[in-house]
Amino acid sequence: MLVSTKIPAERPPPVNVRRRVALGEGRTLALSVIAFFFVMTSYYVLRPVRDQLAGAAGSQSLPTFYAIVFVVMLALTPVFGWLVSRFPRKRVIGSSYLFFAASMLAFIPAFIAQDRIGAVSLGRIFFVWVSVFNLFVVSLFWSFMADVYRSQQARVMFPFIAAGGMAGALLGPLLTRLLVQRLGVPAMLVVSATLLLLALGALLALSGRRDINDDSAGAPVGGSILQGAKAAFSQPFLRYMLVLMLLGDGIATMGYTLMADYTKAHFVDNAARTAFYADLDLWTNCFGALLQLTLTPMIMRGLGVVWAMVLPALANMLLLLGLSLAGLVDLHVGGWTVPVIAIVLVGSRGMTYGMTKPASDALYTRTPREVRYKGKNFIETAVWRFGDLVVTTGLVALRGAGVGITAIGLTAAGLACVAAEMGRRAATSPDLLPEQRDDQPVI
Repeated sequence: MLVSTKIPAERPPPVNVRRRVALGEGRTLALSVIAFFFVMTSYYVLRPVRDQLAGAAGSQSLPTFYAIVFVVMLALTPVFGWLVSRFPRKRVIGSSYLFFAASMLAFIPAFIAQDRIGAVSLGRIFFVWVSVFNLFVVSLFWSFMADVYRSQQARVMFPFIAAGGMAGALLGPLLTRLLVQRLGVPAMLVVSATLLLLALGALLALSGRRDINDDSAGAPVGGSILQGAKAAFSQPFLRYMLVLMLLGDGIATMGYTLMADYTKAHFVDNAARTAFYADLDLWTNCFGALLQLTLTPMIMRGLGVVWAMVLPALANMLLLLGLSLAGLVDLHVGGWTVPVIAIVLVGSRGMTYGMTKPASDALYTRTPREVRYKGKNFIETAVWRFGDLVVTTGLVALRGAGVGITAIGLTAAGLACVAAEMGRRAATSPDLLPEQRDDQPVI
């Protein structure tokens, strides 16, 4: 954080900090932003490729997909903690990113033969692979950022880095939308792998800089999923966040499951289905970015974090009530045909990315470091995937039993009301540390 110009000149440390920000941290921040931009662009080029498999297979296959993902994530999260606790950071990052780039290319023959292999068989493997990709690539990036920036610097620098990631999240689906109809689905794997290698180049350049604030010198960073699980069930704030994750993920996964059936019924061509999912990601990320730049900062500064946690759940309730009334129909606006379920999915996800996530991240800054990293990691990996499994299994069973979209929408709207209360309780949890003033050090 830059110091005030009112500080007397005889205090040399703040002056040195200002000089370092001007001369060194600008380059370091630029490399960090570039790296995360390419990481997120690579992921969002890949994501519609994964989602079109769900659309081809239909909702009946999603419980199996998510069950395999859940088991594999439970098994690999401790492995991830062991790797980062045992091996130097540069070695783990380099080998992981190279592995995922190479394995992307290895999937190309399978996607060329997708119609012959079948979306269900390919989806079982690719869903797991993309989930592992997300765990290792994104988690490693933020572990590195925790090494590079001290806590006070992080409060200033991380929003810029996150903005670079949001730019990548916008560009990724746009690239897929523009290229997949011309080049085909397999070519998008080449594009994603190239972007990931560009991210690796920026991270290696950053790791080699001498002016970064890395006291560990790239040493192992540590971490254990077991400590995170214990904290998640023993501390009030994390318990509220755990329930909120299950409820919020349940609403989003319900929309994703219904969308899988919609795309299976309306799209036969793999490229067209991929382009449709890229459009969903693009509109979702545009809405999320708009909220982050406009409404969310005003609410968090003016009304407080409590409202930023509650309002998305109330918006979800209204969207789900609309779904229960309208059903799975298409709206015709001008020359556009928009499914109601797409509006629900874009609105729900956009509110999560654009308001709930910034608000919850702000709350995590008021927790001890062990809670901030290990408990948060457990909730956002194992709990998240468990929610996917439960919701898809339950929804497929309900629809198989003849339960209509009206009853499903009303039930989900009720869950959104519960999510609003959980958001309020999380934001006012008694075990949160007091708010810090700008002149206090960050722990």
